[in-house]
Amino acid sequence: MSQTDPKDVRNWSGPLKNLADDERRSLVDSMSAETKPRIAIGEALRNRWFEIWYQPKIDLKRKCLAGAEALARIRHPQLGVLLPGSFLPDVDEQSITDLAEHALMAALCDWSMFEEAGFNLHLALNVPVGVLLKLPIPALVGEYRPKSARWPGLIVEVTEDQIVRDLALAQKIAKQLQVSGIKIAIDDFGAGYSSFSSLRELPFAELKVDRSFVAGCSTDATNAAICQTAIDLAHRFGSAAVAEGVESQADLQALMVMGCDFGQGVLIAPPMPKERFLELLRQRMGRPRPASPKGTMSAGSKPVGRVA
Repeated sequence: MSQTDPKDVRNWSGPLKNLADDERRSLVDSMSAETKPRIAIGEALRNRWFEIWYQPKIDLKRKCLAGAEALARIRHPQLGVLLPGSFLPDVDEQSITDLAEHALMAALCDWSMFEEAGFNLHLALNVPVGVLLKLPIPALVGEYRPKSARWPGLIVEVTEDQIVRDLALAQKIAKQLQVSGIKIAIDDFGAGYSSFSSLRELPFAELKVDRSFVAGCSTDATNAAICQTAIDLAHRFGSAAVAEGVESQADLQALMVMGCDFGQGVLIAPPMPKERFLELLRQRMGRPRPASPKGTMSAGSKPVGRVA
């Protein structure tokens, strides 16, 4: 972990200003369009339109950068930057599997570049439970994992409702992933209304409190109670509590008082392209931008080799 820790987690909201005007405009346009374009995942992969963006995750106790969540974006030559709403609805499972494989390889390759910038980050990505069974996880990790002994592994986020639907399958997958250095995080906790007893059966590293309960937790007694319960539950299981979708300073302060471990959301930092994220890390370490290293992934490309 870098020793140049920010004194205030709000300092991480600055990266939005670093986005190029055309990136900001195309992103906003894609979010507000009444009729969203539909782009096939296969077409985007073939044309190398996919980019992996990263949203920082902050350690709320140490007030430092702890990790980042990998998020898929399409940079279309005519339509600009497109959010998942333009390519995930009604998608078939094979396309989701192809996209998940691409994202997994990208995260494995990108970690070394972030370490080079001075940060040992926990990277996380969302993958449906059913897709995890289809991916050759051990082979992918064996080929693309960083050589560095400091690599902390990856975190795969699966939603609470998927776990509740088939707990036995989730347990099987979790045990298989542990061998490859991949841990499970329960995403959108609280939205699926699972019984707490079922969580005892699943080894998980993080419990991510759903954004619908994080919003207004500083003033809404019900949301505050749910957030506190989730945080306490995570700690009882020896796991970390992560607040999703932090958008106000009041909510952030409330979560810190509750003992929440990590937070992410637009108040702290929005999702940003990999190169912008790298630029931010280098700025915080006071390092100049180096020449492109061999074996790294350019935007939208497939991995060409392991990054050391």
